[in-house]
Amino acid sequence: MRITVFGATGRIGAAAVGQALEVGHKVTAVVRESSRFEVVHPALEVVRVTGLSDPAELLPAVDGVEAVLSGVGPRGRKDGPVTSTSTRAIVAAMKEAGVRRFVGVSAAPVGPVPPGDILLNRRFVYPFFGWLLKETYADLALMEDELSRSGLDWTVVRPPKLVSKPVTGVYRTAADANLPRGLSVSREDTAHLMLAVLDRSATVGHALGIAY
Repeated sequence: MRITVFGATGRIGAAAVGQALEVGHKVTAVVRESSRFEVVHPALEVVRVTGLSDPAELLPAVDGVEAVLSGVGPRGRKDGPVTSTSTRAIVAAMKEAGVRRFVGVSAAPVGPVPPGDILLNRRFVYPFFGWLLKETYADLALMEDELSRSGLDWTVVRPPKLVSKPVTGVYRTAADANLPRGLSVSREDTAHLMLAVLDRSATVGHALGIAY
């Protein structure tokens, strides 16, 4: 499959690029002009852009591909609402190019607290991080709303706390729900799920909870 990965220099995006190449996809990695990106592979094309707000600049990166993955997100709390604005431009470019499949990353606190979850999560973990990162999660919720109105075949993945460890392919998932006692998942397995759902029509229009 020919896919484009936005946010390819981020840790989820980089994992998606590497795993996609390993399983035989042809990948276009979109990075900023100032970013260092040293991956070299015969099935990899790198497209450098000045930013992610202009659909016209993003159009060459999505023209002719079958699906788009986005690992775009803020690197820190001071980055502002980058996800919704970037996704809006990506969606516009996809529509212009006639590309329908989109898989992106959201976050567990955007979804509901799992029924029957432990008291610590219900009373402390979800409320605390929902307050601490409220602007980030509000932006992700806006991104999900943009996708729901886009008319594209979209799926978002909602990981909890992200950790770094080798990909396992072993994790729990739930459609439009979070996982009870789902405290963490790796960036590598988050990327694994994003790639795994590309051809799963049953995931279209859904947010997928993921956790160990």
